[in-house]
Amino acid sequence: MGSQRPKKAAKPAVDAVSDAGPERIQKLLARAGVGSRREIEGWMEAGRLTVNGHAVSPGQKATVQDQFELDGKRLDVSGAAEVVRRVLIYNKPEGEVTTRKDPEGRPTVFDRLPRLKDHRWISIGRLDINTTGLVLFTTDGELANRLMHPSSQIDREYAVRIFGEVDDAMVERLMQGVLLEDGMAKFTDISPAGGSGMNRWFHVTLLEGRNREVRRLWESQGVKVSRLKRVRYGPVFLPSRLTLGKWEELDQKAVDSLSRTVGLNALAIPQKTPSEKAAQDRQRRKSPARNQKRSGSRWQVSDSRPAKSSVKATAPKRKPVKK
Repeated sequence: MGSQRPKKAAKPAVDAVSDAGPERIQKLLARAGVGSRREIEGWMEAGRLTVNGHAVSPGQKATVQDQFELDGKRLDVSGAAEVVRRVLIYNKPEGEVTTRKDPEGRPTVFDRLPRLKDHRWISIGRLDINTTGLVLFTTDGELANRLMHPSSQIDREYAVRIFGEVDDAMVERLMQGVLLEDGMAKFTDISPAGGSGMNRWFHVTLLEGRNREVRRLWESQGVKVSRLKRVRYGPVFLPSRLTLGKWEELDQKAVDSLSRTVGLNALAIPQKTPSEKAAQDRQRRKSPARNQKRSGSRWQVSDSRPAKSSVKATAPKRKPVKK
């Protein structure tokens, strides 16, 4: 009988067993909303995370019954016992950092988000302090991981204003690939989006989210990025009515569509507490900006990944220069 077995001393989490079975620590903690898998792996490698008093490394397993500590502080992992999948879209303004706490005291994207009782918001990717636009947040670590993992091939679209001369040869190089300090990088699509003279707008798409990748790609060609805004992440578009610094929660249909994009089954969104519902209702009652009267799909989430353009878009042709 299990109840008659003698108690054993605490062991590293790799040997831990629970009724649900052990699973990789970074997956379990991400589901609990402690952080993203990448963050958690960083804690392991730095020796900051312990389980049952023992340091652990990526790949080891644990259960919700184990005791987790980060920098000697106990972590609450009760949220991992049940998967809760909620998703927010947020229109990030300049000056905010995409981190939970900033050592320099700068405002973070989490400052404006609604508070949760038993879970935490996980950011799906990051935007640098000078980039605005769409940031997704979820309470489901598995959804966050799949949306960020390179194998999922989730494309990100940005509106970018370029200061400098852009010609067809430059666009072709950026589509073929450029060697940056951390490896080859390229855009999968570049489309002209207006402007004139030395200031032109483009919409660019890429399949990964390396640090400042959009800026570095353009700067490798000797031009400057003067404005940068993310307008789409996979099938989710930034709705025009969502003003800077505001968030909205996706409804069941939109969350299901986003889940299907990365091969996850639908999961019912739990009912909100009265305080959470009141907070969202207060925001929706606020008057939208004057130029935000479009209707259409409420959250602009498509059922499948946008199809890639079969024709490469290039910059407008310049007038020939007289020699």
